[in-house]
Amino acid sequence: MGARSSQTVDPVVSRRYSSESESEAVLVVRRRPQMVNGGGFVVSNSKQQVVFRVDGCGVLGTKGKLLLRNGDGDDILLIRKMGGMVQALNIVHKKWEGFGFDNGGTERLLFTLKDPRDSCLVPQNSSIRILVHDKPKKISSTRNICNNNYVEIKGSFAERDCDIIGSDGRAIAQVRIEKEMEEMVGNKKDLYNVIVKAKVDQAFIVGVIAILDYIHGESTIC
Repeated sequence: MGARSSQTVDPVVSRRYSSESESEAVLVVRRRPQMVNGGGFVVSNSKQQVVFRVDGCGVLGTKGKLLLRNGDGDDILLIRKMGGMVQALNIVHKKWEGFGFDNGGTERLLFTLKDPRDSCLVPQNSSIRILVHDKPKKISSTRNICNNNYVEIKGSFAERDCDIIGSDGRAIAQVRIEKEMEEMVGNKKDLYNVIVKAKVDQAFIVGVIAILDYIHGESTIC
């Protein structure tokens, strides 16, 4: 079952961040206090090793910009909110874009998420669609996209109860809060789990979580 569901999405950021194991990975997200070190959050694995860090406005000093680093501190994903005067008047046109970096440091568009702020806060009906772009030579045309080009988010991130769904309709990741964890920290937003299915790109999943965090006005926003 784990191996089967892991094929719903090819690596988006890098195969390096896709577990070779047939078991799902349980990542722990811990928010950083904005007053101490600028906010954002860190992500640890089952061995309590930091595998990702997300910096937002409090660290970068720029609204609508997020940076995902790996455990070694290398920049692996730049996320920007796109919008202007026209877009500000039409919420449908607001979007987030995630960029990876090639060997020369050049940015490459990896995925696009429309800002759902007018509807995603309704837990029962929330569904956010993400367009995953193909390799570099094809991203200029919306027709040239990979077969598994859409990923959806269903549920309530605010309640830490949502699923990230692959193109075949199965969950590739889940955001959950354990009761023991909530009792320990007292606030479900400070410490929660992201369960990533086997061989799914964990960096991509954390990048999506970073956008949801910002949209909901949490640790990555000013």
